[in-house]
Amino acid sequence: MKFQIANINFSSIIINILALMIVIIPHEISHGYVAYWCGDDTAKYDGRLSLNPLKHIDPIGLICMVVLRFGWAKPVPINTSNFTKNKRLSTFLVSIAGVCMNLLMGLIAGIFLVYVYYKNLFIGPLLEAIFWYSIMLGVFNFLPLPPLDGSKVLLSFLPYKYHHYFYKYEKYFYLILVVLLFNGAISKLIGPIIDFIMEEILKLGVIIWNIILF
Repeated sequence: MKFQIANINFSSIIINILALMIVIIPHEISHGYVAYWCGDDTAKYDGRLSLNPLKHIDPIGLICMVVLRFGWAKPVPINTSNFTKNKRLSTFLVSIAGVCMNLLMGLIAGIFLVYVYYKNLFIGPLLEAIFWYSIMLGVFNFLPLPPLDGSKVLLSFLPYKYHHYFYKYEKYFYLILVVLLFNGAISKLIGPIIDFIMEEILKLGVIIWNIILF
């Protein structure tokens, strides 16, 4: 029986918090590890290559994510001047790392979710949340608006002479992002994309488990 007070579903809140930590921590670590591979050890010495949730989770951002479906984690410190490999390529790889990690986690979670459906296992709700958050954050973070990862991906393709303008007006794009979130424009844009990706992953899962189990 689910514990509820004043229409608050505590079991759902706990599941969502666990799912978010499972999804967010690898996202942040992937940025740090790729940056380290590219020559920047800032994240390593800041302790951001750790699985410790306290190193990555912003409590207010986590609460907002659970309640508003929009939140944030502690940003991974990256110093691009430390990159020893091609700076433009390194910026791209570090920026895209979190998105790729989330989509990979979503792929794995979705495939195993089909197995959970077949077997009616108790971890279904948690795996569903991990699946949704993984795909949602992967798609959302790919948007080319600061402070999202997609903006840094875009920056990696821009000529260096425009980087100054990018950083100069970056704070104004934060406001644009918030407005687009609260007026529902972001949801209308990425919602169908998220649904499509999730449906295709589940179809793939059905094919895989039908071959394995039957």
